[in-house]
Amino acid sequence: MTLFSYRPGNTLWHTLDVRCKCLLVCLLSLPVLKTELPANIVCLCVLIFILKKLGVGPAKLLKALKAFLLFLILIFFCRWAGTPGDPMVTLHGFSLSRQGFTSGSLVALRFLVVMLLGLILTATTRSMEIKAAVQWFFKPVPFIPEKRVAVMVGLALKFMPLILDNAREVTHAVNARCGNLRKNPVQRLINLSWPLLKKTFQSADDLTLAMQARCYNENRTDPRFSTNGKEGWVVGLALVFSAGMILMG
Repeated sequence: MTLFSYRPGNTLWHTLDVRCKCLLVCLLSLPVLKTELPANIVCLCVLIFILKKLGVGPAKLLKALKAFLLFLILIFFCRWAGTPGDPMVTLHGFSLSRQGFTSGSLVALRFLVVMLLGLILTATTRSMEIKAAVQWFFKPVPFIPEKRVAVMVGLALKFMPLILDNAREVTHAVNARCGNLRKNPVQRLINLSWPLLKKTFQSADDLTLAMQARCYNENRTDPRFSTNGKEGWVVGLALVFSAGMILMG
């Protein structure tokens, strides 16, 4: 089980209607992109608390998101180095500004908060439920094949944990053959990426053949949604929290 896999449970987040959870993700993502550091830090703390209640503590989160955190650090330093302003650190005539530090921290934090919102959604919702919600949201939109879009979203969610599992297996196989000792970073990247791409495309081909063998088509019975009766006040709390973030920002 990867961090992006569904985790069974009976918490409030598990029993909410999937349409409500998708609405909450959108509702909280908008103020995150419009507010500054203090509001985003508060939102980050709330999301970490929710993840801890779901069995994903900070230590497990850091371990699973090492590659993503490196990406955020790269974004932070790029923004810090590329934004002009008041010098904060000067090294050999090259200055790093205070404005760049603030801007880099804000952009990296926004990426992290949005990613954690999606992580909570995938950890508490089965991919078939998300597929059903996508189909329901796109059904009133003209000229969009909602069933086909929903199938693509469902397959993408199914393949995300599979790709992470394949990446872990390829990494262990390469390390067992001392591939991690190569000094050439490009060759190390090729040794990891080429087998991973091959396994991913092979899995996609196998899935396509399996769906064709079972005569799969888009015209299936529309899904049924289940509610716990608490969606109204949860959305209300989310609206109050979003308004508080905007006022704080």
